[in-house]
Amino acid sequence: MTDLSARNRRNKRKGSQWETDLREGLRGLGYDVESLRLAGTEDEGDMVVRIDGRFLVIEAKNATFEPSTFVREARAERVNYAKHRGLDLDKVTSVAVVKRRGMSFRKAYVLTTVEDYLGLDFQ
Repeated sequence: MTDLSARNRRNKRKGSQWETDLREGLRGLGYDVESLRLAGTEDEGDMVVRIDGRFLVIEAKNATFEPSTFVREARAERVNYAKHRGLDLDKVTSVAVVKRRGMSFRKAYVLTTVEDYLGLDFQ
């Protein structure tokens, strides 16, 4: 086994643990959170939070900080989630939630665009 494959497995475990910590932390606060499965090129994100008839798709990241990439993924996953469920895109938002080293889920960064945050036209 190469060092690279061992490192990849370690990173995958850390990412999975981060998703679990985030999901369980949000559930512990009373949020309705569902884990999502990988869907290949039409991935829908890591989890969805249902709030008052709306859906927040979360892309959870525990990786080198790449905000542009993370937000782009989250936005694409929002579209896929809505499409696969026949939902109005206006009822679905998305964010990337990025783990901060040594911090709990409550101190993670939430990344989105001004356009998405303020509910401006999605383009």
